Amino acid sequence: MTTTYDCSTDDQRAEALEHAQRAISEKKCVVLPTDTVYGIAADAFSPQAVTMLLVSKGRSRTMPPPVLIPRINALDGLATDISADARKLAEAFWPGGLTLIFHAQPSLDWDLGETKGTVALRMPADEIAQELLTLTGPLAVSSANRTGHAPAQTAAAAREQLADSVEVYLEGGFRPAEGADAVPSTIVDATGPRLRVVRNGAVSLDQLREHVPGVLGLGEIPMAEEDAAEPAVAAESAGAENAGNDAGKGESAGVESFGAEPVAAESATADAAGKPEPADAATPAREQQP
Repeated sequence: MTTTYDCSTDDQRAEALEHAQRAISEKKCVVLPTDTVYGIAADAFSPQAVTMLLVSKGRSRTMPPPVLIPRINALDGLATDISADARKLAEAFWPGGLTLIFHAQPSLDWDLGETKGTVALRMPADEIAQELLTLTGPLAVSSANRTGHAPAQTAAAAREQLADSVEVYLEGGFRPAEGADAVPSTIVDATGPRLRVVRNGAVSLDQLREHVPGVLGLGEIPMAEEDAAEPAVAAESAGAENAGNDAGKGESAGVESFGAEPVAAESATADAAGKPEPADAATPAREQQP
């Protein structure tokens, strides 16, 4: 049976966390507050529970949820190839509104969806979330709303959208403060040679660069890559011109015509207003997240 608890009182909070822990162990979903918005959570190591989370939101496996962790030392157990720069950002902004995408530890027995071997990790700065994570361990968490709707800023608002698909609702008041705009976490892809922002959010690019100056902003391309691209474009242009000349002479150019428009990469997430932001093509699409 679906139950909402008022976590502002000590008695209900203890009962709420106990019920939520039990629900997670039974592969059910719970809604909890975070430091950004409310999230719907499930056991990260249960494919059944993760599937239930995505179905509750109306999402598919192509948008894998991130994973919330209780402490920074859990990072090494869940991710691999962690660069010194990525670790600097984790140490500077965790707990807080920063999500980092890493290569997942290959030995882990989990199935978060079509992740391309990666995992998005965050440590939230919220007491209730931290208390639950300490009891349950890592949780797959996405924003507590149906697809196409605004993220919930209270458990009551989440229940209006998710209803009985969630076993336990932990009400902790407005997240963020009442009247403040819902701002999701900033997402940084740490799987490549350079850290790259794939969604703007709670932590600004300037703040990131105070700790790692070389972080690339959303859609930003390093100069070395731009320089490398110029000769390729020139060669392609020359090839096209030669092909046209050969065709004009009645000779086969040996070039099959393909559509000129590249297919855009799917958005990493949606922002708080539901507007998609461009994602790096190598980065798997990510479920909207708190």
